[in-house]
Amino acid sequence: MSVCGDKLDEEYSVIGDKGEVGFIDFDDDRSVCSYDPAEEGSIIISVPFPFVGQKPHSVSVNEISADLITIKNTTRESVELWGIQIYASNPENSFMLSLMEPSSPGFVGSSSLEDRVLQPLKTLKVWLSCKPEDIGMHTCIVHFDVGDDRIERVVFLLAEDSISKALASRKPYQRGRKNTHFAVDSYVKGIRPAGRASNRSFRHRLPIYEIPKEIREVIENKNVPDAIIEGLSKKNYVPFFRTLVIMEELRMEEDIKAYDMENVTLRRKGYQFLTLEVLGLAERRPSLVHGDSVYARLSSTEAADSSVYEGCIHRVEADHVYLRFADEFHQYHNDHNLYSIRFMYNRTNMRRLYQAIEAAEKLHKDFLFPTESLAKRQIAPAAMVPISSNLNEEQLNAVEMILGCKGGVPYMINGPPGTGKTMTLVEVVLQLYRGCKNSRILICASSNSAADHILEKIRKEKDLKIRENEIFRLNASSRPVEDMNPEYMQFCFFEQSLFQCPPLQALLHYRIIISTYMSSTLLYSEGVRQGHFSHIILDEAGQASEPETIVPISNFCQKNTVVVLAGDPMQLGPVIFSHDAKKHGLGKSYLERLFECELYSEGDEGYVTTLRRNYRSHPEILELPSKLFYNGELIAFRETMKSTPWENLLPNKDFPILFTGVQAYDEREGDNPSWFNRTEASMVVKLIKKLIGKSVQEEDIGVITPLQTASS
Repeated sequence: MSVCGDKLDEEYSVIGDKGEVGFIDFDDDRSVCSYDPAEEGSIIISVPFPFVGQKPHSVSVNEISADLITIKNTTRESVELWGIQIYASNPENSFMLSLMEPSSPGFVGSSSLEDRVLQPLKTLKVWLSCKPEDIGMHTCIVHFDVGDDRIERVVFLLAEDSISKALASRKPYQRGRKNTHFAVDSYVKGIRPAGRASNRSFRHRLPIYEIPKEIREVIENKNVPDAIIEGLSKKNYVPFFRTLVIMEELRMEEDIKAYDMENVTLRRKGYQFLTLEVLGLAERRPSLVHGDSVYARLSSTEAADSSVYEGCIHRVEADHVYLRFADEFHQYHNDHNLYSIRFMYNRTNMRRLYQAIEAAEKLHKDFLFPTESLAKRQIAPAAMVPISSNLNEEQLNAVEMILGCKGGVPYMINGPPGTGKTMTLVEVVLQLYRGCKNSRILICASSNSAADHILEKIRKEKDLKIRENEIFRLNASSRPVEDMNPEYMQFCFFEQSLFQCPPLQALLHYRIIISTYMSSTLLYSEGVRQGHFSHIILDEAGQASEPETIVPISNFCQKNTVVVLAGDPMQLGPVIFSHDAKKHGLGKSYLERLFECELYSEGDEGYVTTLRRNYRSHPEILELPSKLFYNGELIAFRETMKSTPWENLLPNKDFPILFTGVQAYDEREGDNPSWFNRTEASMVVKLIKKLIGKSVQEEDIGVITPLQTASS
């Protein structure tokens, strides 16, 4: 797929040696699509189908499109034109050469034209035509052998149908409406949403954790701080990760500036709110949630010294946020006013990471550096009667080992997708709930959806019902209430339509608490003490950074706390914005770092159980990752499926994947940072229509697309 827009230099490629056109930067005027006749000599050859607005020429599917190529001999001598040939055509045979216009009667085209003589000061006219049979980029390279030289022209045509044309950009992309980043050192405070400005006291309030000026200067000057150069060790664990998080925060601080706006309007919505349109909000660019703030100032020159006002976000809808400023701002606001808008990312989660890293100073060394443990751990598996009848031998073994664990070094359940890691964790929770009355379990996952999934699995177990007043789903107040399945609202705590953390006495009563890594800090703020939880279970641990994983561990672990990690070091790791922080270690999860220790990597049952039976993938799909990443040890246990209508679309019914290649380019429109690909969207629509035509239900069709981040 070729692209149009801001991409990293290493993502570009050039014309290959095997008669094909590779990755091309369409926005680069100095690319292979541009030519200097002076450098090519006295024979001037025009460019067929030239770019329009730095984009490939658009043509319609199943219609012949042709363009005239002129070959001009600027000398007073005859020159041999040994031949014209289409060197590369993709799709094959989609381009034709001719001396006759394709619309003429008796038109015959070919992939090459024979030699002829270019007369002095004369121009030869040749037609290049294409009749695309399907959507997507059509490319070719045309070689002109003139005298002793070979001149080439690279041609791009984007074949479109009605769907891709309807999605065409209406406004050229601009890098946002921003000029200056005004200071927000002082501002007039806005009106916070109900429940956010509560006077409720917390046992532990998060410190501000200002970034030290000297570290900021080192990082902003592109130097590596001393704490990073030394590498990770027990002695410098805290400064090492604290510095990495600072690097990440500075990157986020810089990235958010890309969304600042200049000369934009705010629209009045009723008496209370002003709305701001934020393009890209649905893709979380920028990421704004209930309770966040934006800052506004009049844009006019004479208002350069005007006050800065904080607008507090009360509601997020599609690409609009509902804001409340101070009353005086609303009083003097006019919908025709133009404002400068500055976004500031919410530092709360970063402060939670700093707090957790700082608290890790007091953790027992076994949790952070298992190899320094003096004695190798021996676990006596606990006998138990399975609650779920669907567990296999490996899963049951993992449950028995965890039930027999007495604390110390974390126990790991390792396994690729589809091997039942979460199901195994749920069995552990149910066994503890039934057989250990003094157990207190904290279950964390990296996302709300993953945490909700765990709650759902626990509640749907038919053979053991957990009392409703003994299980709690903790949510951050920024999470929209409508985002939660109504069936599980009874396990949450909310006031004034906002999720809240209940008081300490209520928290201490629950035997099972389910949360995300970051939201577990709320338990610490309320005063849940270290050692309160007998078991801390961390799902999807390979997808969280080590400081994130450490949040529940450092706040609640004692030496005898049983910590369980479930994940796969071979899957995608945590999302890190700072390339430098990622390179120096923030991109490696806690689970992956532990897995590098021999105790885990060698599969010692006292430390890890590896699940190898995959219940999700077709054997043919599983074979490749098994060989590439898991030493060929994965076993496909997918239940035999009946023949389905969509299988008729497959060229090989024994291989359940259809690869549909489509060459196109990514675009952006207006000042919206979101990328879109019209041709790929049209192809997806075409495939969906085929599936529906095969009696596949719409609710059984899923479309997944990568979230592309815009370069700042």
